[in-house]
This record gives sequence, C-alpha cells and structure tokens, in this order.
Amino acid sequence: MPSQNTPPFQAILFDFDGTLASLHIDFTRLRRKLTALAEPFLGEEPEPSELPVLEWLDELADEIREFDHPLGQEFHCRGRLVIQATELDAAREAQLFPFTRPLLAELRAGGIKTGIITRNSTAAVKVVFPDVAACCDCFMAREDAPKVKPDPAHALAVLDRLGVRPERALLVGDHPLDILAARQAGLAAAAVTSGHSQREAFAAARPDYLAEDCLALMSSLRELFLLPRAQ
Repeated sequence: MPSQNTPPFQAILFDFDGTLASLHIDFTRLRRKLTALAEPFLGEEPEPSELPVLEWLDELADEIREFDHPLGQEFHCRGRLVIQATELDAAREAQLFPFTRPLLAELRAGGIKTGIITRNSTAAVKVVFPDVAACCDCFMAREDAPKVKPDPAHALAVLDRLGVRPERALLVGDHPLDILAARQAGLAAAAVTSGHSQREAFAAARPDYLAEDCLALMSSLRELFLLPRAQ
C-alpha cells in the first residue's frame, strides 16, 4: 500500500471534450440529422432513444440489417460520416483550456502517467490538439478502442498500454458516463463541471472527487496526496 504522502495514482486518464478542451457538440441537432437519415432506410421515423448517439446509431443499423444487411451497413457508414462531420464542425470552434498542456506536462514530470480517452474521433481531437499524442503517454479515441467508454474496455486498454492496474488509476471526466466508465473499469472517478454537466448531474453518479475544472481538481488532489504542481 502507498504511504500517506505517496500519490495513490500511478496514472490519470482524462476525457477530452469539456474536460481538457471547450469542445461542445450539439447532440440535439445531431440526433435530428440521424433521425432524418434513418427515416428512408426504415420506412418511418425512428423512435427517440435515451441511448448515447454512437450506441443509438448501432441500434438503428442493427434494426435495418435484420431485413437488409447491406442496407444496414450502408446506413451505418453514412451515420458515422454524419457524426464525424458534426464533430469536426464543433472542433473548428473549440480550443484547449489554458491549463491543459502545463497540467499534462507537470504530471508526467512528476512520474504520473497520463492518458486521454474519448468517444470523439481522432480527426476532431487533432483539430483542437494537434500534438495530443506527444503531450500524454497514451491517447485513444474511439477508432482505436476495443469498445468506447462507458464500456470498461476503453479505459482498461489504455491502462494496459501504460502498465498500470485499475486500482492505481483515476479517470477524470465532465459527464456521468465518465464516472460510469471509471466504476465499471475499477478506477477512481473524478468529475469536473467545465463541460457538459453541472454539479447536480453528478449526484447519482457519486464521483470520488468533484471540482470546477481539472486545474482546481489537481490543486485539491495535490493538497491531499502531494501530486505534482500544474502552473
């Protein structure tokens, strides 16, 4: 067990949109686009769904494949293109938070491994953060993940590359799905309100730590565990 003055985390994984960058996708508009795309394939407007957009697209594609497999494949490809185009549009209006690069550099300099995991595409992330792979120890967007978060496979694949056990890692994100991803993978969970969700949204998720943004979070963790200082 680590001593009282030893940082308990050998690795810290960060979500991207809303956590390290002010990138906001209009998911309501995106759902309308996918609804319009799906209607001619299904012969009717699809029912609204509470599933996240990527999982909803998969569900719609599976429904179409049941009666026409090639048609379902075509719909899925078109849907992915619609999603990526929306992500790229949002990325062009986005920017990194000022603390992002210094924070990642300070953690790495202090011996804490860093990872960035996102449901977003690599292309969209690199519009905002072109040197992302050089600024962390492992970057894994959805194209490279076995399954995207909140499936535990996403975080666990990154930890496997970093050589860190889940119980020695922290996942930081701005959405309750990030907290769910951490719980399912066996990581500690931290929530920040710099992105999509406010404090009230995390009540049911019950993260281990909650802060205004990553800079404030690291300040709190530094006081608790003597983490490296981010300027």
